[in-house]
Formats: sequence, structure tokens, C-alpha cells
Amino acid sequence: MFEGLNMGELGKMLEEVQKKAKELEEKSESIELTAKSGGGLVKVTANGKGEIIDIEIDDSLLEDKEALQILLISALNDVIKMVEDNKKSAAMNMLGGGFNPFAGGGGSQS
Repeated sequence: MFEGLNMGELGKMLEEVQKKAKELEEKSESIELTAKSGGGLVKVTANGKGEIIDIEIDDSLLEDKEALQILLISALNDVIKMVEDNKKSAAMNMLGGGFNPFAGGGGSQS
């Protein structure tokens, strides 16, 4: 099963995967994803790591607590989904597009 497996190349592949993962994590901090609800009355912004970095609420909602809660929950759920989709897409790009450990030579394809 492991015949012909060069441990040195395997180590290089693992180092490359770690390097790509670290680059991906660093990039995700600079990505901003924004979700709006209520036609823009509530806007929630998160970075690629999933940290909420900004919330904007239209003043007209400050007197309607129930509507504010509903719109805030909706915007938060949307931005969380956007973050997850972004992470999946980035991982697929890393594995499928930018890095293929099974390609000839066992290295990065750029």
C-alpha cells in the first residue's frame, strides 16, 4: 500500500499544505462579508474568520424592538452562512485549484 512512498516528499507536501492553510487564514482576516435585512435597515459585516466587525441599525428601528430583533437575527444568520460558504470555497480552491498533492512531482501547481 505504501510502496514507492517517499517520506521526504510526503513531508514537503505536508509543509506546503500547512503553508497554504496559514496563507488562507491570513487572507480571511482581510475579507469583509456584509449581509443586509429589511431592505438595508440592518447591516452586519463579518470578516472571513467569522468575527462580527460591524453592525449598522437604521434609527427607525430603535422604537420597534421586535422588528429589530427579527432583522438582526436574519442579517446575522445570512452573514454566518456567507462566511461558511467563503471558507468552503477557499478550501476547495486550495485543494483543487492551487494545490494538488497527487499531481506529478507532489508539489504546488501555480
